[in-house]
Amino acid sequence: MTTQHPNFIVPIGTQVVCNVDVKNGAGDVLFAKGVMGIVVKSPVDNTHAYRVRFMDETELALFRRDFIPRKQFQNPLEPANSLDDDLYQKVIYRCITGSRAYGLDNEQSDTDLRGIYLPPAELQWSLYGVPDQLENDEKQECYWEIQKFILLALKANPNILECLYTPLVEYKTPLADELLGLREIFLSKIIYQTYNGYVMSQFKRLQHHLENHGTIKWKHSMHLIRLLLSGIIALHESYIPVRVEAHREQLLAIRNGQLPWAEVNKWRIQLHSEFDAAFQTTQLPDRPDYERANAFLVYARRSAV
Repeated sequence: MTTQHPNFIVPIGTQVVCNVDVKNGAGDVLFAKGVMGIVVKSPVDNTHAYRVRFMDETELALFRRDFIPRKQFQNPLEPANSLDDDLYQKVIYRCITGSRAYGLDNEQSDTDLRGIYLPPAELQWSLYGVPDQLENDEKQECYWEIQKFILLALKANPNILECLYTPLVEYKTPLADELLGLREIFLSKIIYQTYNGYVMSQFKRLQHHLENHGTIKWKHSMHLIRLLLSGIIALHESYIPVRVEAHREQLLAIRNGQLPWAEVNKWRIQLHSEFDAAFQTTQLPDRPDYERANAFLVYARRSAV
């Protein structure tokens, strides 16, 4: 289920359905309400007209209010655009992640707000369903629906695990506090595969970008190294370190482009080896505790009734 932002520009090639009669300058109806066309030219904003081509090859100028994308038209269960705003009232956990939580922020750093929302049971059970996540780019906010959050945590998604361990918590309900008390159930050896695999794939992209464009995305490189350091500690000590301590200056040196790329890549390879060694000795279980995670989700759902 998605709702479109009012400033969303319908792209060229989108099939649309007219929600008004299409008339010529004399007021004659050329096409009746419900006729289908395709967008062949999009404006820079929705205060200007689109160019829409109809089945007989006629092209006319239509404003955004005059048509609906066909996929949206054929989904009569699409709720009102205010739904997401209402669901923000159902947030049960809000925390700060990203550079500010890591202790790597500067004057330009955003404040990344992340968390969980628990939808009302009636909406969860309804034909409408609920969105997997609520996002507000202007406020740098993202809240996952509780089931989606738990599933990602079970897969050792780094962003989700950091939400559970960040020291910067802005708001939590008693239910969220109970989840934080269970956070160790999400830790397992899967961290090794998830973290390692992501870093390897991203470093390959960084290398290709360097070869094709001659530049390095230093901030991204820094966070990849930080992720490896975090994963190694997680395997050794059975918790997710969020705030960097011992390696802060080295990480900032990477972000500022003060370390040669060859040295950064060498450090990465060394950390992969340390990760391998940590995997051999970790006390973490092979898999997370799916049973307790499921029991908590059922308990949370019941509390929303």
